[in-house]
Amino acid sequence: MVFVDACFGKKTPYTPIWMMRQAGRYLSEYMKVRQKAGSFLALCKLPELAAEVTIQPVEILGVDAAILFSDILVVPLEMGMELEFVKGEGPYFPKPIACEDDLATLDIKRAYENLKYVYESIKIIRSKLQPETALIGFCGAPWTLVTYMIEGSGTKTYAKVKKLLYSNPAFLHKILAKVTEVLKLYMEEQIKSGVNAVQIFDSWAGALEKSAFFEFSWRYIKELCSHLKAKYPHIPIIVFPKGVSGYLDEINGDFDVFGVDWSTPIESAKEKIGSRYVLQGNMEPSRLYNKKAIDAGVEHIVNIMQNNRHIFNLGHGILPDVSVENAKYFINLVHEKTKI
Repeated sequence: MVFVDACFGKKTPYTPIWMMRQAGRYLSEYMKVRQKAGSFLALCKLPELAAEVTIQPVEILGVDAAILFSDILVVPLEMGMELEFVKGEGPYFPKPIACEDDLATLDIKRAYENLKYVYESIKIIRSKLQPETALIGFCGAPWTLVTYMIEGSGTKTYAKVKKLLYSNPAFLHKILAKVTEVLKLYMEEQIKSGVNAVQIFDSWAGALEKSAFFEFSWRYIKELCSHLKAKYPHIPIIVFPKGVSGYLDEINGDFDVFGVDWSTPIESAKEKIGSRYVLQGNMEPSRLYNKKAIDAGVEHIVNIMQNNRHIFNLGHGILPDVSVENAKYFINLVHEKTKI
């Protein structure tokens, strides 16, 4: 697989490309399947339909890897937390974690077993994808999941979780450790079910000052990576801690690919971390609104990376109102520009 080879830094005939959130609302085909499922969460739990929307971007756009259609928050959901998706506002936990008793109700074994619909989706997807197309599994990083679990929803201030971080760090570590244990089992089972690579999303990494990031976020990502790499060295691991451009010099761990968000200059990432890890990214997603902007963005990244230890991607997820025509143009342009 070209994608897997690229993850391990091997020479490839072109730079492979996929997009975060590529199975999503910008595709009318996705919206039809979502309507059929009845809701976003229902779609995550219906393996045949989840498989269908996972494969759509491969067939429609020609990306080099499919990423499992699911959501990072199915993990706390299946640990025992009630989860709702509020239209226009996003995910919402009506009863967030506030004390030891709340944490005690969350069950590691229950989560692992209740996530069978994810494993079934993977098996279906892998059976339908062409052998040369990689399938990426994923999870949210412990810090990002725990932030949602404590805040109850997305947040701009991180007030509850940061209050806990500085007033009762031992309890926060206890929550993070429990979630990390669930993720070890969850990602192992994704690999056993047939994914060819995994990505760990830390969407809220940039909310932390440097010392807190390495203690409460990166520590647990490293633990998860080391656990998986020891058991499955042939499976590439991609990490995507968003918003940590100032900390790159001290990033290390047992992973293969570092996802660069769009706010981090690709030349800076190459200089600081590119000799140690393959880079993935990092085109500004809004460039997909305009073909000239796509041309300039691709040209810049290609000139910096020069087909060297790189996987093309956006620096965050594709936006829901991007035209399919422009998305196709982006994929095709990268393939053309990077052919050896």
